[in-house]
Amino acid sequence: MDEDSCIVALDEVPADGTFLFTVRDGFDTKEAIIVELSDAVVAFENYCPHWTDVRLDKGSGATVRNGELVCEKHGATFESDSGLCNYGPCEGAVLEEVSITTEDDVVYLTDERYEFENQGPSGDHDLSSRGRIGFSGN
Repeated sequence: MDEDSCIVALDEVPADGTFLFTVRDGFDTKEAIIVELSDAVVAFENYCPHWTDVRLDKGSGATVRNGELVCEKHGATFESDSGLCNYGPCEGAVLEEVSITTEDDVVYLTDERYEFENQGPSGDHDLSSRGRIGFSGN
């Protein structure tokens, strides 16, 4: 595989969380998360379909409960293998999959829409828990 598409060593993907990375689509960057399954890994774009500005992984791993990804903002749950929302305000929606593969215990980006940018967040948004309403008095 091409070194430029190397994301992470497989043993660095948490068994009980997610691994956050950034991809580039021409000018724009997007975040994606890797989820370890019992016999493989999958990757999804890092947002909740209910509100696309809400990240599942805010930089320290998405919440995984009973093998499902959890949106902490809405309580929606997603099947880890398919990305299908099976509970919550976006029930029936599916997380956008990002194509990856493993070779020699290394995870590589194979999605032709993207180029691998970096491990971790994109830096294009504020990862804090601040609300949208400002109280500065201005």
